[in-house]
Amino acid sequence: MLVAVLQTVWVRTGDERYLRLTRFYGKLFLVNFAMGVVTGIVQEFQFGMNWSDYSRFVGDVFGVPLAIEALFAFFLESTFLGLWIFGWERLPKRVHLACIWIAAAGSTASAYFILAANSWMQNPVGYQVDPDGTARLTDFGAVLTNKVTLVTFPHTIAGCFLVAGALMTAVALWHLVRHGTEAFRPALRLGAWVTLAAAVAVAVTGDTQGKIMTEVQPMKMAAAEALYDTEQPAAFSVLTIGTLDGGQEVFAIKIPYLLSWLGTGDTHGRVEGVNDLQAQYAAQFGPGTYSPVIPVTYWSFRLMIGLGTLAAALALVALWSQRRGRVPTSRWLARASLALPLLPLAANISGWVFTEMGRQPWLVFGEMLTRDGVSRSVSLTEVLTSFTAFTLVYAALAAVEVRLLVRYARAGLPAPPSGPAAPPVTPPGTLPAAFAKEA
Repeated sequence: MLVAVLQTVWVRTGDERYLRLTRFYGKLFLVNFAMGVVTGIVQEFQFGMNWSDYSRFVGDVFGVPLAIEALFAFFLESTFLGLWIFGWERLPKRVHLACIWIAAAGSTASAYFILAANSWMQNPVGYQVDPDGTARLTDFGAVLTNKVTLVTFPHTIAGCFLVAGALMTAVALWHLVRHGTEAFRPALRLGAWVTLAAAVAVAVTGDTQGKIMTEVQPMKMAAAEALYDTEQPAAFSVLTIGTLDGGQEVFAIKIPYLLSWLGTGDTHGRVEGVNDLQAQYAAQFGPGTYSPVIPVTYWSFRLMIGLGTLAAALALVALWSQRRGRVPTSRWLARASLALPLLPLAANISGWVFTEMGRQPWLVFGEMLTRDGVSRSVSLTEVLTSFTAFTLVYAALAAVEVRLLVRYARAGLPAPPSGPAAPPVTPPGTLPAAFAKEA
């Protein structure tokens, strides 16, 4: 989306800086996109291989949004991205610009359908369980308009913009500090403002999401706050130290009334505690432990908030450092730019760890336990072997991606075009020069 904005400014103004920035950041985007396609495919096989019982139970519901995502959103994204990559000088400027916008729209649509599937696991709606024990889709509209989906989607997209804005800001800031490259100033401003706006959007949507979570998954909210006993009003825990098993609070620093407001919108609202919910679920679903690993949910929730806030603060400092045409020279800023894109990325990862671990022990909340969804024919040794192999492969791919991103980011902006025309033509059927060289 940010590359599309840069190209739009170039098409509208003819300013050569924005053309060079479009091609520069477009290359970084393509590296990341290619790696995302390679690593994302594996998950499709996981459903049938390691989670066959889960797939049998939920396939009629879960498969529909994922199929639409693949056949519509991903094809739309990849097709028009291909036209954008190879369309320089072959397509009219505005048609070429439309390609990157359509690709961005396809990417956003992909997120919606994937999140609709995931949100069904958090709050199953629009289905019924048949006598054979499988879930059957009865209302696809209910799945797409699930209250969890409607709040998770904007929250997740805001988190994506936080990462994208931070990456754009970091690279531009590094070049401004180290080389004084003025052409990066527009990118720094765009990236920093996007990062700040995304941080606000993450906070607002996260607040709404917290209230929905308290409604449909009260145990997750209790685990996020290490709230063992029901409170009315409930205080927000700034720091809690519990027993090693996560079963009891030992010491806590709290802000009165805040958790009640975050969870219910009322400073005197009632928030259920882990112990009371455990007793309630045991009576409803049978004997068992229905609370997640409290230390994991507690700290991942705080890492998500803290790292995202720190990223926004660094973006604000970067924006302030180049006010009124100043050229930032602080070596501290150059070092901070190296950490800036990693902070919101780590915040996003922490958020997903909280989302998925906080749902445990449920695979589909209220319908299927995680232990009941695994493939019965796959042994622990086979799971461990494949998991280890994929981890090693992903680590190698991560090293390749980081190497490519750092190399292209350090290389700086491409040379200005020799004439009024757009960038050099890439011969049909070939990769852009940078990718061909790397291959």
